[in-house]
Amino acid sequence: MRLRALLGDYPVTAALKKGAVRSPRLELDFADVARPQAAFKRVVRDLEFDVAELALVTFLLARAHGKPLVLLPAVLTARFQHPMLLYNAERGPLAPGDLGGKRIGIRSWSVTTAVWIRGILADDFGVDLQSVRWVTFEEPHVAEFRDPPGVERAAAGKEIGAMLLAGELDAAVLGEPSADPRLRPLIPNPEAAARAWREKHGALQINHMVSVKRSVPADAAQEVYRLLEASRSAAGDPPMNPFGAAANRRNLEVAIDCVHRQGMIPRRFTPEELYA
Repeated sequence: MRLRALLGDYPVTAALKKGAVRSPRLELDFADVARPQAAFKRVVRDLEFDVAELALVTFLLARAHGKPLVLLPAVLTARFQHPMLLYNAERGPLAPGDLGGKRIGIRSWSVTTAVWIRGILADDFGVDLQSVRWVTFEEPHVAEFRDPPGVERAAAGKEIGAMLLAGELDAAVLGEPSADPRLRPLIPNPEAAARAWREKHGALQINHMVSVKRSVPADAAQEVYRLLEASRSAAGDPPMNPFGAAANRRNLEVAIDCVHRQGMIPRRFTPEELYA
């Protein structure tokens, strides 16, 4: 069996993508995509891939809107998002308590990092999310999802980092920490805040997991998972890439709760119902 696959290049996928881990039962045809997130629309709108890396919030929205996808308990990327909310320190100090009425740029309302950041601001700093002026730059991956009322769309041609530096945004959620010394984390001492969050919730903040189409036979999905496990093992079983239903139950419960409390899915899924 040949399956069309979309997986990024990570330590946990290296052995699989390089052919060091193989299966006598199936072959994965990997899409030539430099950044998997650039193809997430193809995953949930066109159902182009049998096996696909997918941002967790995108997957939850896809399931909520009836897309025929199921989850494998394989975390490809996870991190603590606290350093990703940045502001321009040259324009004066800014703290979470100052965000009412401020303009915060986010790539899209449903981007997983932005969802985690909103949850952190609301839960740990008491920020009223509706008091913030959110500015987006892209449409959601899931076509059926609609941004909440009041979310603004940046003008065509605008770029989130340039707007932040120019003062057109007061803060922004970026995909990576910036090397620009003017841009600093808005959450004070983000590393300590991340440790406190993990101790409080007993979870990681998942970014990307692996999905499969419902049309993939169960035994083939299990073989894909076996290959992923072997590839992770070849990378030394890194702890920030937990595999298995038990290892990810709490991680998923916290993520699902965060998405549900922001009104993005109609109910709290159980982790088990997301799997094949």
